[in-house]
Amino acid sequence: MSNNLHTILGAGGVIGRELVRELAAYTDHIRLVRRQPQPPAAAGIEARAADLLDPGQVADAVRGSAVAYLVAGLPYRTAVWQSQWPVIMRNVIAACARHQVRLVFFDNVYLYGYVEGAMSEETPVNPCSRKGEVRARIADMLMGEIRAGNLCGLIARAADFYGPDATNTFVHPMVFELLRDGKKASWLGNSEVPHAMLFTPDAARATALLGNTEDAYGQVWHLPVHPDPPTGRQFITMVARAFNSKPTYRLLGAGMVKVAGLFNVTVRETTEMLYQHQRPYLIDSSKFSSRFFAATPYAEGIDKTARCMRRSY
Repeated sequence: MSNNLHTILGAGGVIGRELVRELAAYTDHIRLVRRQPQPPAAAGIEARAADLLDPGQVADAVRGSAVAYLVAGLPYRTAVWQSQWPVIMRNVIAACARHQVRLVFFDNVYLYGYVEGAMSEETPVNPCSRKGEVRARIADMLMGEIRAGNLCGLIARAADFYGPDATNTFVHPMVFELLRDGKKASWLGNSEVPHAMLFTPDAARATALLGNTEDAYGQVWHLPVHPDPPTGRQFITMVARAFNSKPTYRLLGAGMVKVAGLFNVTVRETTEMLYQHQRPYLIDSSKFSSRFFAATPYAEGIDKTARCMRRSY
C-alpha cells in the first residue's frame, strides 16, 4: 500500500470504536469520519467531519487513504435505508475509485432472507424484507464495481452481534441490562432454536485483518462466529450466570411485537425481521476461521461483556 492512513467512515458506533484499537496493529495514522467528530483521543488519530450523503465531503474524507472502512449505521427505519444507503454507497465507491483507496464494507446478512441451514458466502441472495432488499442492492453495487475492475474492495459480513458497549443490539437492553439489574430478560421469537451471534471485538479484529490482507480483496467474508450457537434460553442462562442472577425471561412472540409496534416505531421496524428469530439462525464462517482465527466462545464473550458492564455501571 502506498501509505499508512486508514480511514473509518461512520466512526461513532461500537464497530468503529473497536476498529480504532485493532488498526493500531497495522498503522499509526487513523482518520475518524463522523457527522460531528469528537476530538481525537490519542496521537496518530485525526477527526474529520463529513456527511456521507455529500459526494464532495466523502471524496475529501478518503483522499490520501490506503484503506477506507465503511462501518456507518443509519437509523433503523426502512424509509431512511431506502433513501440514504444507495446514495452513501454510490458516494463512497466513487470517492475510493477516484483516489485509489481500498474499500472494506461492513455488511450484514439481511440480503440472504430466510435460509434453511447455515448462511455461507455462497448462499443465494434472496431477501424477504424491505431492509434486506436495500442491503442486496448496495452489496450488488459494490461487488459490481469490484468485478468490473473499477475498485479494490471487499465485504465483511456480520451476524447479529453482542459485546462490550454494543448497546445498539437487541440483546443488550433485552438481556444484558435487565439481568444485570436483577430483572426478567426478554427474548424475541423462539428461545428454543439456535441463534448465532458475533462478538464485537472479534468483528473489529477480523475487519482490520481483512483490510490489511492483500488477497482478501475482491471477496465476501463472513466474520467469525463460534460454530456452536446457543439457543435463546442457553444464551440467557449464560448471561444470568455472568451476573449471578436468575435466568428468568419473557418471550416476545410475533403477535406481541406487532401490537407493541403500533405504539413504538422501533419495534414496528423490527417486525419484518422476526423470521430471523423464529427458526434457527446459523452462520457458516469457516472460510474465515480456517484461515485466520477462531471466534471467541460464547461463554467467554458473555463474561467479558458482563465485566465491562459492571465496571461502567
